[in-house]
Amino acid sequence: MAASQFNPGERDPLALRPEDCNRGHACQFCPQEVECQLDKALHEKSLLEKRLADIGQVVLVMANKGGVGKSTVTANLAIAMARKGFRVGVADADIHGPNQSRLFNLVGHKVKLAANGLETPGCFGDTLPEPVKVASLAFLMQSDDTPIVWRDAYKHDFIHHLIGSFDWGPLDFLFVDMPPGTGNELITLADLLEGHPTAGVLTTTPQDIALMDSLKAFRFCEERQLPLIGVVENMAGVTCPNCATEFHLFPNTPLEKVLQELDLPSIAKIPFSPALAVASDSGQPVALETPDSREARAFAGAAEACLAYARAGQLEAGEQELNYLAKASVADMLANPELLPEQFRTGPEADALNELLKAEQQRLRNQG
Repeated sequence: MAASQFNPGERDPLALRPEDCNRGHACQFCPQEVECQLDKALHEKSLLEKRLADIGQVVLVMANKGGVGKSTVTANLAIAMARKGFRVGVADADIHGPNQSRLFNLVGHKVKLAANGLETPGCFGDTLPEPVKVASLAFLMQSDDTPIVWRDAYKHDFIHHLIGSFDWGPLDFLFVDMPPGTGNELITLADLLEGHPTAGVLTTTPQDIALMDSLKAFRFCEERQLPLIGVVENMAGVTCPNCATEFHLFPNTPLEKVLQELDLPSIAKIPFSPALAVASDSGQPVALETPDSREARAFAGAAEACLAYARAGQLEAGEQELNYLAKASVADMLANPELLPEQFRTGPEADALNELLKAEQQRLRNQG
């Protein structure tokens, strides 16, 4: 068999080309994948980086136990934030029980593949200042009751598609509806979002068994150094429809004690409410339909806590950049522009800063 010849200095004809195709979706969705000679690993990496560069604060809505209302909390948190005028997305990471399609009245919706990626339908744009963008595995399934029987490798790939292949566009907040537990989906997202502004919101109900499971999610966040904004207490009380007396279905003393011991703030107490259940099932979340209701006001308070956390993070990042600029020498910054904060490297800010630094350097030379 003849051996192929390759001379040093020439391009290896079998090597992948390092150029990126600039398509907004992963290679698995591309009809040219089989014959493509571009560097697929480079494409997947750059695709995620480009998506995250346009996304602000990511909030993972978590609980280690199923049935405590993560999906309802996620949807209503997103709508409450969108009502404030922010650009908001909802990523449904619950692979085995993707419910955001129902909460946003998108049951049966099928997404299209375009050059910019998989479609993220915008919801309630006629009511909100900005429509909420939604992505879910439900949009890729044949029917809403199709079971997902996947091993971890497939779950890992889908989480990457969820962030990288869906066309999110610029977002101020991305709320992620997490599955129960601390398994592959959460681990993959924690790895993927490392270094990006990310925090968690724990959802729990007052029973001891739910609280016990929620603490496992808390310990995961501790180990991964994932900040927690606070806890949303779901089913936190009932108002009698006849006498308007408020009472608790479950004893809430253990929850209050544990939150105090862990120094975790309760950012919302969501009542056990038939109206909330009906609104969610009908695809018209209560934060949208009845914004003045007790339930909607509770979600608005949780959204305010998420906003305060994000703003505090931005202030801290801004202070660090200012401290850097104050301490760095002019010569260092001129010689190593890559040391500058990214927003000062290109565009009008970069040109203005460059002129300012040159003038300052000339002034120092004249003094010398």
